[in-house]
Amino acid sequence: MILGIAHSVNAVPIRLTDERWEHILDLHPELVPIRLTDERWEHILDLHPELASLRETLLDAVENPDYILASRRGALGAVVVLGRKAFLHVFYVEKSRHDGFILSAYLEEKMDKTKILWRKENQEE
Repeated sequence: MILGIAHSVNAVPIRLTDERWEHILDLHPELVPIRLTDERWEHILDLHPELASLRETLLDAVENPDYILASRRGALGAVVVLGRKAFLHVFYVEKSRHDGFILSAYLEEKMDKTKILWRKENQEE
């Protein structure tokens, strides 16, 4: 069962110089629907029960991230700054231009700035 759908922000053109991420250059001009399934939500809550009240925030992070990070195996990480030392990381995969899904999510006190692919204009470097 699908618990929610967010649309990725990948309409933003991204220019990358790091050859490791060359495959990500094929980002789409349209918004890709990203599913949050009950199976993935249960997985997230099993590992991070502190996210139980943040399901909508998690979906919002995909649609309106402060940062997008490179992740493993072609996944992307949407990051939203929740506070001075509170970063919500939501990792997702775009399987096609018409389908994707959330893999996992967690809260961290910091963010790996070396993996930033994109940032909102008002976010600091």
